[in-house]
Amino acid sequence: MNGIQQIDLLIVGAGPAGLSAAATISADRDFRVMIIDEFPEPGGRLLGQFHEERDRSWWVGKTVAADLIAQNVLAGVTIQSGVSVYGLELLPGGWKVLTSKGDIHTKYLLLATGAAEIPVPVSGWTLPGVMSIGAAQVMANVHQVKPGEKGYIVGVNVLSLAIARELAVAGIEIEGIALPPSDLFVTEETTPVAAIELLTRISDAAPALWMRLGGKLAQKMKLSRLLASCFPKKGIKVWDLPLQLRTALVSIQGVDQVESVVVADVTSSGEIIEDSQREIKVDFVAIAGGLYPLAELAALAGCPFLYVPELGGNIPIHNERMKTTLPNLYVAGNITGVEGAQVAMAQGRLAAHSISYDDGWFACEEEPKLLDAIDEVKEVRNSAMIQFHPEIDGARKRIYELFDHWM
Repeated sequence: MNGIQQIDLLIVGAGPAGLSAAATISADRDFRVMIIDEFPEPGGRLLGQFHEERDRSWWVGKTVAADLIAQNVLAGVTIQSGVSVYGLELLPGGWKVLTSKGDIHTKYLLLATGAAEIPVPVSGWTLPGVMSIGAAQVMANVHQVKPGEKGYIVGVNVLSLAIARELAVAGIEIEGIALPPSDLFVTEETTPVAAIELLTRISDAAPALWMRLGGKLAQKMKLSRLLASCFPKKGIKVWDLPLQLRTALVSIQGVDQVESVVVADVTSSGEIIEDSQREIKVDFVAIAGGLYPLAELAALAGCPFLYVPELGGNIPIHNERMKTTLPNLYVAGNITGVEGAQVAMAQGRLAAHSISYDDGWFACEEEPKLLDAIDEVKEVRNSAMIQFHPEIDGARKRIYELFDHWM
């Protein structure tokens, strides 16, 4: 990119939301659309994701990304990788976006920047061979490089369970999935009770019928505390993975690289049991601290925010149509709250219809598409296999009500 470019819609983020938005609006309107992303290739987190659906079929993110990229290329969308944004300026009738490859003037701006992993500092975490769970996923699924032969996963959440299974499919031995140390630096709840509550929420994805039925029953009858106290100290196998909810990491050991982990048994409230420490030989450790919305560009633009723990952190205020409080600025995907890729894709399509509605001369023709897109997001969310946080619907309702109050 050289000089100042003039376009109709600039999308920052070439992940599921951004690619879906561009493909949708290009099919609907004669727009000059550009997608930029700071990573070397488009696709975002889709490139490393795959999971089993309720019907036991496999959803493969790399295939989904390839299809979306092909749709955009065919529609004439410009996709620029390796481009960083360092400034946003509101102009009359649009935005000036300052990037590492030159300035872009755009009438509409869509931020689809996704989410980032929450770091969890633990003893020994600077050793070579310690990485985030997302880094392990990218190494194995995108670059086809094993992060190690025998690993230990620290953190029990949706992300760790999903990626642990992916690593196992890649032929990597997982020695355990356990809790992080319970201290002030850990941002997510780390007790066995909290872990049980998470598992009951995602029990639909469990491999065995008794797990799925038991999870639903436990959730309905609020049995998390009882189950945590009865959970076997050695753990249980889920997809042949050792899930150890009564075990917590104490430290990571090694000289020049990871050589082992020291773990200990914990009570149902997360307190370490004396004289229960033991060493497990591994050659890599993946730490899963959860995700938070990557919303720095929305802050740079001047969007007001609300801290919403059910959505993963600080969220730019927006309405149900993905429109922010600033003119011609929209958001979609995990920047609006941490959910799965399929919800992000539906939000991208919704943002595209929202922009078309706002740009159209004949709103009556665009409104049915917009309303259908709003319903689609709700349907995809309700049918999603994995829920990152509870009470998503209530949290989003608060955001939308605040938008109405703000405007």
